[in-house]
Amino acid sequence: MVTLDTGNTAFMLIATSLVMLMTPGLAFFYGGLVGRKNVLAIMIQSFLSMGWTTMIWFLVGYSLTFSGDWYGIIGNLDAALLRGLDVTTLHPNGFPLLVFVAYQMMFAIITPALITGAFANRVSFKAYLFFLTTWLIFVYFPIAHMAWGPNGLFQQIGALDFAGGTVVHATAGFAALASVLFVGKRKFNGEGSHSVPLVALGTGLLWFGWYGFNAGSELAADGVTALAFLNTDIAASMAAVTWLMITWVLEKKPKFVGLLTGAVAGLVAITPAAGFVTPGSAFIIGIVSAFACYAAVALKNRWQLDDALDVWGVHGVGGVVGCLMLGLLATTTVNAAGADGWFYGNPMFFVKEAAVVLGVVIYVFIFSYLMLWLINKITPVRITSADEELGLDESLHGEVAYE
Repeated sequence: MVTLDTGNTAFMLIATSLVMLMTPGLAFFYGGLVGRKNVLAIMIQSFLSMGWTTMIWFLVGYSLTFSGDWYGIIGNLDAALLRGLDVTTLHPNGFPLLVFVAYQMMFAIITPALITGAFANRVSFKAYLFFLTTWLIFVYFPIAHMAWGPNGLFQQIGALDFAGGTVVHATAGFAALASVLFVGKRKFNGEGSHSVPLVALGTGLLWFGWYGFNAGSELAADGVTALAFLNTDIAASMAAVTWLMITWVLEKKPKFVGLLTGAVAGLVAITPAAGFVTPGSAFIIGIVSAFACYAAVALKNRWQLDDALDVWGVHGVGGVVGCLMLGLLATTTVNAAGADGWFYGNPMFFVKEAAVVLGVVIYVFIFSYLMLWLINKITPVRITSADEELGLDESLHGEVAYE
């Protein structure tokens, strides 16, 4: 019989609060990267997800993700409106199940918000609201169920995702790529980043919150939690320094925004592997992610894709790299509930990780593009040239960040 564990309860409440803080952190990060005329428009998209996604999660999201199972793909509506859950219902790790509901809700909130950086400055608010709703129902909920829900398909296959490399980052990154291709380039993009200090503030909040994101995914306060915490910091630190060195060598100056972007790339890449690899492997993952994501951003620029805030290059590619590195470097010596990767004598685990992440990015890319096409039939996805030139803050929201 499961009894209340006050230690795990306190820990999970703190982890939930940390993950919640990541979405405002993302708003500051993106807000600093855009021009002065579009600060509020990009920030409101993140804050809207905090309210709108919470509503959907309460109505059907938690149930579709964690209640029941339909062929390993999606749950059912037995727990819609949180039916059957009360303060006495406990998670197997001894904390109230309501805390688990809140913790997983924070993941659902930030994932679609990540996508918004790709189509900054040119998507209507109404179209974003439609996209946010449909994307959660048809992308996030089923993929989260397959990875973490009861009898999920990825679990049946034997693939792992400790904290969301596939569920959160690969999905958001490749949805962002589809969005960029559908929406097209900005017509007025000469402003550049208007506030690097805001980017730094956002990075700090994201990095801080990521400890709850990764360490909290153990769903208990134990040794694996400590491992995931340490691995998160090591990977972020190595990626930040590596990206800084790359810009110093190739661009002749050590760029602060490069350091900050590298830190996020490392945080993304370690996410699926945080509780399954050694600190030495986290060190390697941080370095590899910096090179891979920097190369992806450079490739995007060469292809002239207007992924405004490099969501595909950092989150999409970083998430995929993290999953592949997990397939190589996972070891049961640090977590018996994990698996041994290719470098520890189990190449099939790498094949499973690669197959799952490939399937996910193909589905997400196709669905996101088709959904935007359908939304565009209902309401224009892209704003007018006049509104874009004026700036979304004033044209869409009637507010300005700076007088």
